[in-house]
Amino acid sequence: MKKRWMCLAAIGGLAMLASAAFAADKTVALVVKGLDNPFFDLMHQGCERANKELSKQGVNCYYTGPATAADESAQVQIIDDLLTKGVAAIAISPANAPAVAEVLRRRNSPIPIITADADLLPKDASLRKSYVGTDNYEMGVKLGEELKALMPKGGNVCLVMGNPAADNINQRAQGARDALSGKKGIAKLAGENGWHEISACPLYVNDDAAKANQMMQDTLTANPTGLDAFLLAGGWPLFAPQAYAQVVAPIMDRIKSGKFVIVSADTLGPELQALRDHKVNVLVGQRPEEMGYKAAMVMRDLAQGKTVPPVIHTGLDVCTWKNVETCLKH
Repeated sequence: MKKRWMCLAAIGGLAMLASAAFAADKTVALVVKGLDNPFFDLMHQGCERANKELSKQGVNCYYTGPATAADESAQVQIIDDLLTKGVAAIAISPANAPAVAEVLRRRNSPIPIITADADLLPKDASLRKSYVGTDNYEMGVKLGEELKALMPKGGNVCLVMGNPAADNINQRAQGARDALSGKKGIAKLAGENGWHEISACPLYVNDDAAKANQMMQDTLTANPTGLDAFLLAGGWPLFAPQAYAQVVAPIMDRIKSGKFVIVSADTLGPELQALRDHKVNVLVGQRPEEMGYKAAMVMRDLAQGKTVPPVIHTGLDVCTWKNVETCLKH
């Protein structure tokens, strides 16, 4: 019987790898940072959209990842297991770019690899055939530009970041710093164009919503008058709306008056609601559903021996208080 390529969701580990239904030579795998992140739920939806086409062609898009993005070793183990089992292609959103590069280099597998959402470090780019996702440096530039437009005289800012080894987040931070400072390669803002990063920042929250809100709360408490803005390189705190509401409650008057500004990456549902409620000033959104779809299609092409572009960018959306209801209608 002819094997079909289907897009399957892994709800924990690699249980499907042991199934007789798993056809290694017809399976392409999408490995995200963590199944607990709503951003990756949208990438999964993109994989499901691709499945409507792939099921007619013969490719199996297998969606998986560790239970939580904080478990970097689990993601590396999943990748290692996929390389051992054998698949037609793998797309990875590396939680720890050096660790993922290490396993790929150690295994030296002929299986074609692409990255999606997050990339490997530039020095390891030869380990993958393509990157599908956001231009993360440009996203950081846009976040910085939006913050600068709302606070043209500068101020004291705190960057909220995820995993220190996540290359996509580091690129966003660099883009934001460059945009705010007007210079290239600024390691930390120290007065350029009136912008200063306070000493306690950046905050590394490891993609954990609860940790992000707690760290933001602690930073506000420690700096009741010495902080003017948060720049969130990922939307983690907004994924826990009740906790986030408690964090910003004491500064809501300042946010609404423009005396305190919060700009954030991503445009997921809870973030858009926070924008409607004026609990965040600007969102710069990626297109994760499109990433999942295109990653599946690129892997399909590689599985069929086709050449693919080395970089495929999926675009950005900018959402403000004024256009919140229309900014994603593209």
